[in-house]
Amino acid sequence: MDTIIDLKDASKALDLSNIRFQLIRLEDTITFHLIERVQFPLNKTIYQPGAIDLGSDKNLSFMDWYLREQEKTQSLIRRYEAPDEYPFFPDALKTPILKPLDYPEILYPNNVNVNEDIKRFYVEKFLPAVCPDFGRGDSGERAENYGSSATCDIACLQALSRRIHFGKFVAESKFQSDREKYERLIKAGDRDGIGESITNAAVEKQVLARLRLKAQTYGTDPSSANANAAGKINVDAVESMYRDFVIPITKEVEVEYLMQRLEPRPTGGKEPARAR
Repeated sequence: MDTIIDLKDASKALDLSNIRFQLIRLEDTITFHLIERVQFPLNKTIYQPGAIDLGSDKNLSFMDWYLREQEKTQSLIRRYEAPDEYPFFPDALKTPILKPLDYPEILYPNNVNVNEDIKRFYVEKFLPAVCPDFGRGDSGERAENYGSSATCDIACLQALSRRIHFGKFVAESKFQSDREKYERLIKAGDRDGIGESITNAAVEKQVLARLRLKAQTYGTDPSSANANAAGKINVDAVESMYRDFVIPITKEVEVEYLMQRLEPRPTGGKEPARAR
């Protein structure tokens, strides 16, 4: 798990400066994973249920089947016990074989999970915009790198999921910093007001500029003498992904988390620890 926040220390996990640093690090992770994915063509067959024979799992696409099996295995080693990890297939999770880590109560209990939206955008909108066609169509299961493509997809999707659901940490930190204001907005059901209160347009602009620079830099061969050589990834598409999807849906996660922040707590639950 790519993290620099000690999730066993709730006060550090809710410190906005630590959260921002983690989000910047995740930009690197996402960018590198995307560059790996665009080595391969779209290979749309792997996203079509029933296109590849999966036996009894015929209702799943190859990528969904692979992702589900990965999550099943990763759940055995506690991946989804961490408060910053969210499964795409929660019904597939198993009881970990490792003893549980002692995580404190960081976030308020909630059921916000936008992974289906993330996967839909990634497969239907983003990949067609960035994957090369190499001047040919999908050549089929015996000729294409279906397994490698799906492996890269899973890395991309899990990194995007962590980045987007990290908005809950931002929301909890902001709630604690001005509880009176957020309680008023939540009780009024004012989603627009909550959205406005958590928006920082200047920071969003910085994020987009930084991400564009990273995509350009990481996607350029430093040994190339040709300054005009094509990069390894469509920089405009990466920037657009963040501007038109990642930032808005992260905000949606934050708003929906806060809308559940005042709901009755399950028996035995504790109030999240306070940020420093």
